[in-house]
Amino acid sequence: MKAREISPLALDSYQRAARVILSNHLVTQTYPDRIALPLLRRWATELREDLMTLFGYRLEVTETTARLFTVSDRLDAGTPAKTATDRTFDRYRYAYLALALAALGRAGNQITLSELADHVAADAAQVDGVDLSTERASDRDAFVDAVGWLAARGAIALADGDAGGWAANPDAGEALYDIDRSVVIALFRPPRALQHLRSIRGLLAGADSMTDDETEFGTSRTVDVKETARRVRRALVERPVVYAADLDDQEQVQLALPRTAADVELLTGLVAERREEGVAMIDSSGRLSDVRFPGTGTVAQVALLLAGEIADRVLDPDTPETARMPLPRGRSEDLVEQVDSAIPQSGIFDSLAGHDGVEPVEPAPADRLFPVVEDQWITDTVRTLTDRFGRTFAAGWQADPDGLGRAALALLERLRLTAAVPGGVLALPALARYRGVVVTIRDRTPEIDLFQSSANDSEDITA
Repeated sequence: MKAREISPLALDSYQRAARVILSNHLVTQTYPDRIALPLLRRWATELREDLMTLFGYRLEVTETTARLFTVSDRLDAGTPAKTATDRTFDRYRYAYLALALAALGRAGNQITLSELADHVAADAAQVDGVDLSTERASDRDAFVDAVGWLAARGAIALADGDAGGWAANPDAGEALYDIDRSVVIALFRPPRALQHLRSIRGLLAGADSMTDDETEFGTSRTVDVKETARRVRRALVERPVVYAADLDDQEQVQLALPRTAADVELLTGLVAERREEGVAMIDSSGRLSDVRFPGTGTVAQVALLLAGEIADRVLDPDTPETARMPLPRGRSEDLVEQVDSAIPQSGIFDSLAGHDGVEPVEPAPADRLFPVVEDQWITDTVRTLTDRFGRTFAAGWQADPDGLGRAALALLERLRLTAAVPGGVLALPALARYRGVVVTIRDRTPEIDLFQSSANDSEDITA
C-alpha cells in the first residue's frame, strides 16, 4: 500500500485526496471545488495503486478531470441524483439527463438551451412513456434541473443568458452554454455496453466469468480471497454500518481481521468503530459522508430524537422484552427486478443482449436476531415528540406528524440504524450510539425558537 510510504506530515493531504475522489467519483476543474483537482493530480500515482489494491477501483486522471470507476456489489436506492434545491430526480429528469448527455456528445463547442431542448425532445419522442414538450412548464422545469446537474459538474458552463428565464418563458428567455467535451466523455463510461445487458446484474461485481488461466484451484482460491477482502472494504466506505449479519461466512472472516478496517483507516483518515455486531467507519471530517447525522432540519432532529427513544425502549431493563427478528433479505433483488422491468425486451436490446454473468448468491441466513419496535409505538412516540417540541419544527411538518415519522424512519433506515419489517422496524446495534439524547430549546428572541439536540457522539457516519 502506497499510503504506508507517505510521510506523516503529508498523510493528511493524501487522505483528503482519497476522501474527495471516493465521495465524488468525478472531479473537474470546478467540481466539487477548484482545489480538488490539483490535490488529486498531486497524488494521482499513489491513489491509482491504492484504490485498485483495496477496492478494485480504477482511477483515471487527466489535466481537466479525475474519474473513479467503481465496482458495485449491489444496487442502492439511497443515493439518487438531486437538483440544486435537493429535490430527488424522478424518471423524467433522469431521462432528460441521459438524453441531454447524448446530445452534448454530438454537439460542437457551444449550444443554446433551446437547441439542446429540441435535440432532447426529438430523442424523447422515440422512447415510450417519455416526451419533452417545451409548451409545458413542468417539462421545462425538469429539463432545466437535468441541465443544472450537468452544469454543476462542469460538463457545460453558462456563457450568456439565464436558464431560469427560459424555463419561465422559452419565447423570451435563452441561455448559451460552453461544452467541456472532456467532462462529457468522462461522465458516462459504463463497464459494459448497456444494449448488451438483459439484466442490471451485468453491471454488478462478479458479472464477468473467470478466464481459463484462473480456473486452477490455487489461483481461483487466491483470487476469491482477494476479491472477498475488496468486497468488505468497499462495504466499509459505501455503507453507513457493515453488520456481520449481512455478510456470508468468508466476508465475516475478512471483516473480523484488524487489517481490513485498518487499511481503510490509513487511506481515508476515517476511524473504525468496531463492535461485536459489525464495524462503522466514523467520518469526523464530514468530507466523505453524504448525510450528516446528527444534522440540522426538522427531519434530522426528529430522527435523532426517535433514535434515542427507540434505544431507550430496547435497552431499558425495566421495559418488557420485545419480539426479535432477523435482518430482512432480498431487498437488493427487489430493486434489480424493478430496474430490469424497464429494459426493452425487443429490438436492439434483445438482439444484442447476451449472458449477464454469474447469478447472485444471497448470503447464508444468520442467527442474529434484532428487537422489533411496533409501528403504533413509533407513531405514538412521534406524536408525543411533536406535542413537546412541535413549535420548533418547520411549519409544514407541524401539521403532519405521521409524515414526519415516516421521513425520520426513512433517514434512520438509510443510515442502517433501523430496518423496516412488517408491523414495525428492527432496532439495529449502531442505534445505541444515540441513546440518551439531550434536548435544549434556546430562545434568542421572544419570537424565534431554535431547536438544538446533542447525542453521545456527533461524528458523521458514511452513507
